[in-house]
Amino acid sequence: MTSYVDANLMAQEKVLYRAHTSVWSLMPMILLGIVLLVVVVGLFILIWAWIKFRTTEFAVTDRRVIAKSGLISRRTVEMFLDKVESLNVEQSVPGRLFDYGTVTIRGTGATSEPFGNISAPLVLRKHFMDAADAYRRKV
Repeated sequence: MTSYVDANLMAQEKVLYRAHTSVWSLMPMILLGIVLLVVVVGLFILIWAWIKFRTTEFAVTDRRVIAKSGLISRRTVEMFLDKVESLNVEQSVPGRLFDYGTVTIRGTGATSEPFGNISAPLVLRKHFMDAADAYRRKV
């Protein structure tokens, strides 16, 4: 199964950085699933945590920012680098300790798209800033 990002790349577009959901942010759900594993409910909770982890994608390419979450109900954002005004990062105390947070893409025209529990959000923001700077120098 190909990823959403790979399936939707434009001709000669290159992925510079990929981010995903932090396993640490799913830890309460995983622990609850393990505790309830003796009851069948725990298995469903573990499957739900796995689906949340596998169905969230975030990528910075040399042209765009691409984000996708969800399996059956899908939410996607694809925004050209020159249309992104900012990429904001919010981290709670556990998020700071375990390096995950909410990344909000703000585009021109008051578009604001938050994606929660992204692993290493400050690294993602740095790669976005580098890609946006390189894109602006090309144009």
